[in-house]
Amino acid sequence: MMLDELKIKIQAKEARLAVIGLGYVGFPVACEFARLGFDVLGVDLRRDRVDMINSGQSPIIGNEPGLSELAAEVIGKRKFRAEFDYEQMVDRDVIIICVETPVDEHNIPRYTALRSALNQLGPVLKDGALVIVESTIAPRTMQDVVLPNLEQATLKRLNDGFYLGNCPERVMPGKLLANIRGVHRVVGGMTPETAQVIALLYRHIVHAEIDQTDCITAEVVKTVENTYRDVQIAFANEVALICEQVGGDVWRVRELVNKSPGRMMLMPGAGVGGHCIPKDPWLLAYSVHEDDVQLRIIPAARSVNNYMPYHMVELIKKGLESIGSQIPRAKILVMGYSYLEDSDDSRNSPSKVLIGYLEDQDADCIIHDPFIEDYQGSLLDKAQGCDAAVIMVGHTEYRKLDLKALSAVMKTPVLIDGRSVFDPATAARAGFTYWGVGVHPEAHEKIQMNEVKPIQ
Repeated sequence: MMLDELKIKIQAKEARLAVIGLGYVGFPVACEFARLGFDVLGVDLRRDRVDMINSGQSPIIGNEPGLSELAAEVIGKRKFRAEFDYEQMVDRDVIIICVETPVDEHNIPRYTALRSALNQLGPVLKDGALVIVESTIAPRTMQDVVLPNLEQATLKRLNDGFYLGNCPERVMPGKLLANIRGVHRVVGGMTPETAQVIALLYRHIVHAEIDQTDCITAEVVKTVENTYRDVQIAFANEVALICEQVGGDVWRVRELVNKSPGRMMLMPGAGVGGHCIPKDPWLLAYSVHEDDVQLRIIPAARSVNNYMPYHMVELIKKGLESIGSQIPRAKILVMGYSYLEDSDDSRNSPSKVLIGYLEDQDADCIIHDPFIEDYQGSLLDKAQGCDAAVIMVGHTEYRKLDLKALSAVMKTPVLIDGRSVFDPATAARAGFTYWGVGVHPEAHEKIQMNEVKPIQ
């Protein structure tokens, strides 16, 4: 099949699609194309996920507006089905790959899932099919990894037996459908004609601008945008550490800085998690690992953000010491285990780092998260007899929390706030000794001594 023929089929929504990997990226993408009338086949190696999808349920837990309803609709209409077997893709015109692309402990990309997907796809790939990689990958991965793997697996040649391009995902848990529909996309093609056809396909589901370019540019754009955010968060975290030391309030500082034209200081906090931001800077850096390029900002930002969960430990230590206690044998309530508020996504969770360190120091960690099954339950029940409560995630449930009720059930009401969920004065009025990221300890004492009025 030639590109012109595929273009006609895409315009008429007659192209048959397959999506490999039905997680946070692949599942909503598959549902969106099915909603628009395409016949979509999803492939995933997890049988439990395949069974759940085919029963009409979304495998994505957490607050995802519209996704469960959309899944039930498109699966019920038989526009989308899931399979475990790659052989079911023999008739697919377009294959979209949405598998994980992690880095290892040495920050080297590990494309085990990507290579596996390509190797299993190769023997069943239809002549003239279009393969699109949505996964975030290091620059030159399309040229140096994807293309040779696919040619070897298919025994076909690029732009003859198949076509290839990438359209890096731009989604965030909690906003999956909104991001797919409303966020600008960059399409890379091995040829300009391929990029044009990919853009034509995505215009069915993307209401925002779509820019066409080459594969390397698309790879760089995706890794740069997340690296940029990581660097900016690291800057905010360093400002927070400075404020704690010199007597400032980073949240007030941030508010006033952002009133200056062209400034947009991000929010500091207890750490950076998720699948993308802790990884993508290393993907970008890896693209020049064999070249004479001295990278300083990217590794430094990663170091700062990786440090923040340990800084939370320091705040816990200071908070406990202020009441004559210490971390060993303390009972500590950890509020939030996911990396993102109102989500069940716990990939690279800063809470996991915090808890591991505290348990190494012989603390008893009681974990609560309203979106993760293992840690659900009554927060107040879990807080019974705790020496300190640590807010690691700004879940809506925590922001609505009755602090006085929480204080009443704890052994010693010490609150360590890593997300500025509460201001020091509010916490102090509820009876808490408060320590928060970016706020100087003397500010706490001033609030408690001079500004606190009992809650009636």
